[in-house]
Amino acid sequence: MAKNLKYQILIADDEPAITVGLAELLQLEGYETTTVSDGKDALKQIKEKAFDIALLDLVMPGLDGLQVLTEIKKIGLPTTVIMISGKGSTEATVKAIKSGAYDYLDKPVDPNRLRTIIAKALEHQSLVIKNRELEQEIKSLSRYEEMVGQDDKIHEVYHLIEAVADTSANVLITGESGTGKELVARAIHKKSSRVEGPFIAINCSAFPRELLENELFGHEKGAFTGALKEKPGCFEMADGGTLFLDEIGEMPADTQIKLLRVLEEMSFRRLGGTKEIKVDVRVVAATNRDIQKAIKEGLLREDIYFRLSVMEIELPSLRERMSDLLPLINEFLKIFNDRNNKEVKGFSPECLEVLRKYHWPGNIRELKNLVERTVILCEGDTIALKHFPKHIFTATQKESGESIELGRELHEIEKDVIFKTLKMTRNNKTKAAQILGISLKTMHNKLNKYYIEDDDP
Repeated sequence: MAKNLKYQILIADDEPAITVGLAELLQLEGYETTTVSDGKDALKQIKEKAFDIALLDLVMPGLDGLQVLTEIKKIGLPTTVIMISGKGSTEATVKAIKSGAYDYLDKPVDPNRLRTIIAKALEHQSLVIKNRELEQEIKSLSRYEEMVGQDDKIHEVYHLIEAVADTSANVLITGESGTGKELVARAIHKKSSRVEGPFIAINCSAFPRELLENELFGHEKGAFTGALKEKPGCFEMADGGTLFLDEIGEMPADTQIKLLRVLEEMSFRRLGGTKEIKVDVRVVAATNRDIQKAIKEGLLREDIYFRLSVMEIELPSLRERMSDLLPLINEFLKIFNDRNNKEVKGFSPECLEVLRKYHWPGNIRELKNLVERTVILCEGDTIALKHFPKHIFTATQKESGESIELGRELHEIEKDVIFKTLKMTRNNKTKAAQILGISLKTMHNKLNKYYIEDDDP
């Protein structure tokens, strides 16, 4: 019974016989107990001391059990509440359960039911505390496995990975291209009990039907011309581990039928084979398609979808988590500085302003490619606008909602564009000229033409 000494239980009832009897019974089980006779004293004790469980009588002087429960929930105290109710208290008991009480005990209290409820309540409380600690840990993360980000949307992804990783459930990851679906699949594998097994990835859009089936299921020697020896497929190679099927929405319909059988029975035949091969594989699939639209158009079988989407994880686009832009940039800067033996510290303020306005159709993959390009082109320690590809500026201008009023004279439009570009570059004429695709000399000539004072030294 010594193992229960760490648990503290408060007993609140205005009948001394009940408080004394319950205290003695729980002490025999090894619990530490404190008794009070009214609601106000119960609340005072709970605020001053960390009780694991509070046994509260529904009817007490001062504050009744329901009022004490309400205060506990309002303050956010971790105490688990079990109500004690007399005859005729059914309505109040139901209200208490709805208000957050874990369970209830009828008077007179059955000792066996008391022991059972206390044990279950402590187990429940332990799970709640662990989940709360996990949530806090995830909220503080700026990195999770190979993923980087602190935005609430990506933290929700981290939480879903934690919840599903160590189960046997198949997972479907959805999201736009470049959002990091394979990174999520790898994180699920690394967090699972299959971590010692293989992680095999295949892109279903990279092969025609015949080659895709060969890649998935393998072939026997002589199965077709050129099959000089047997070849295991991805399902065999992933046995005991995880198989990642990327772009599942691009898989041909007849191949999907064969995949469905494997998902249902975890057995298959190699091409040209007669032997059933049993495997133990956890399947994680991904698609950038609109799932319901793909099903409606017949591109993805509904039964395949239901088999794969026991847990569905939707990845946010980069534009939905722009608070992660700087952390991602810093991560990629470190990677490409190391790879290219550079010491680039970051982007200029003007560059960051452009990056924040950009729509990022290619998401994190596009950002990573941009950082790699600019690090390679950068001669000093700060990336400038001249290192950006021109399509970034073109897209940014379109997305900013800038429009040209028809009927205006051409030189007025040109003047307006120059003014706005100078404003964006904080009056840096060299950078403005680079963005506009003209020489610095031409910029000065146009400034003089439009009577804009040239304040360059």
